[in-house]
Parts: sequence; C-alpha cells; structure tokens
Amino acid sequence: MSLVTPAIGLMFWTCVVFITLVLILKKYAWGPILNSVEERNNSIEKALESAEIAKKEMEKLNNDNEQILKQAKREREEILKEAREISNKTITEAKEKANSEAEKILGSARDQIQNEKMKALVELKNQIATLSIEMAEKILKAELKNPQVQTDLIERELKNKDLN
Repeated sequence: MSLVTPAIGLMFWTCVVFITLVLILKKYAWGPILNSVEERNNSIEKALESAEIAKKEMEKLNNDNEQILKQAKREREEILKEAREISNKTITEAKEKANSEAEKILGSARDQIQNEKMKALVELKNQIATLSIEMAEKILKAELKNPQVQTDLIERELKNKDLN
C-alpha cells in the first residue's frame, strides 16, 4: 500500500519539479509555441480574407463576362438584323429595277411593233394604190381604144365639172 499512497516528501518534490518545469516551459517554450500558433492563426485569417476577396473578384469577373456576352449577343443580333434589312432592300431594289427595265423593254417593243405595223400598212396602201392605178390604167386602155367611148367619157366629165 505504500506504493498507492505517496509520501509527503515525494509529493512535495513532485510539485516542485512540476512547477519548475512549468516555469521553464513558460519562459522558453510557451512563448514560441504561442507565437507560432498566433502566426498560424493570423496566416489562416489572411488566407481566408484573400480567398473571400478572390471569390468576390471572381463573382465580379463572372458578372462582367455575362454582361460582355449579353452585349456581344445584342450586337450580333443588330448586325444580323441590319444585314437582313440590307439584303431585303437590295432584293427589293433589284426587283424594282428589273421590273422597270422590263417595262422599258416592253414599251420599246410595243413602240417598235406599232412602228413596224404602220410601215407595213403604209407599204400595203402604196402597193394597193400602185396595183389600183395599174388596173385602172389597163381598164382605161381597154375601154378607151374605142374613140366613141373616149368622147362620151370626156363629155360626161365636163358635165360633172360644170355642175360642181
């Protein structure tokens, strides 16, 4: 039992050694240990602050990227819209120009057809007149071979002239 119940002297010396050890540790080891723990704590806090700042910057950059993408999409849509409008305008102008040219060509063709028709009618009238004159000449030659017929014709014409 003597091992289970320590003696007073042993307890005294154990307390003295313990207190001495605590004082030595406090003087030489406790300060550096607390300093390194404090430094570690500070570095962790700084790292957390840096991470928070980096997170905020990333969020800001993501927002900026989204805005830039939205702006780029708007600009692309505007460019496509303008291209479509220009394309439609060009097509419309080309159609109008083609229609105008077609109308000019048709008008010119109508005028040319009308001119050719008039030329043909004039030529036909000339041919008919020439043919009529030739036929009248032949008929008159045939009828005027007889001197009696010539005299009757002259008298008849003179009477018609006197009456008029």
